[in-house]
Amino acid sequence: MTLGLSRLRLSPEVFWRLSLPELAAMAGAFADQSGLTRREVETLMRRFPD
Repeated sequence: MTLGLSRLRLSPEVFWRLSLPELAAMAGAFADQSGLTRREVETLMRRFPD
């Protein structure tokens, strides 16, 4: 939530409509230099499954 609402400055409505792959892409998970590693994203997805 911090990433989407604070760092990316998404509105709550937009944030909650994102799919996990969309959020991962916005977080840079598919870029060469990611803000989050794939492992970190997967850990967050397990920790916050909703």
